[in-house]
Amino acid sequence: MDPRQFEHTVVDDNDIHSIVMSYLLHNCFNETADSLASCTGVKQPAIDRDNLERRKQIIHFILERKALKAVELTEQLAQDLLEKNKDLHFDLLCLHFVDRVCAGNCTEALEFAQTRLAPFGKVPKYVEKLEDVMALLAYEDPEKSPMFHLLSSEYRQQVADNLNRTILEHTNHPSYTPMERIIQQVTVVRQYLTEENGKDAFPPFSLKDSLKG
Repeated sequence: MDPRQFEHTVVDDNDIHSIVMSYLLHNCFNETADSLASCTGVKQPAIDRDNLERRKQIIHFILERKALKAVELTEQLAQDLLEKNKDLHFDLLCLHFVDRVCAGNCTEALEFAQTRLAPFGKVPKYVEKLEDVMALLAYEDPEKSPMFHLLSSEYRQQVADNLNRTILEHTNHPSYTPMERIIQQVTVVRQYLTEENGKDAFPPFSLKDSLKG
């Protein structure tokens, strides 16, 4: 199959608007979603606005270095969610520990680790990461440590995204948006074409390159 035969296929604007709308609401950009609806006339799907606002606040807490508040609000929204998702709970607690270390509150961080993180040390799969976060205490400047990635905004965003998906799935909503699914499918198809025809004919799909036009 040659994908170039579909180059002139027309995509309906309403479909594009609906895909963008679902992405915005999924990621709690409700004000932007309202603007899109106002400008294009696309209908917003029926959603739980309270759930959206709470998810938005949880994401905000994580990004603003208030991981424990994110944990608290998550437990209010879905009482057993973190109990069922130990990996996510561990990541959130690690973020709080890292934030205490970066703020220079090493004594507080150590006390927190002894009470909240230590139980995870009994589970083999958490031991390596637990050792990494604890090792931050040994560095005067944690950002110059080999574990600097744990302090990055990208890692914090990743934890926030994972929690948002988990909350959506817990409340019987799709954990991935149609836009993400389309990108996943395009990536797989492009990979297949590359394997079948060679990378010179069809180089691997890159969203970044595609956005450059």
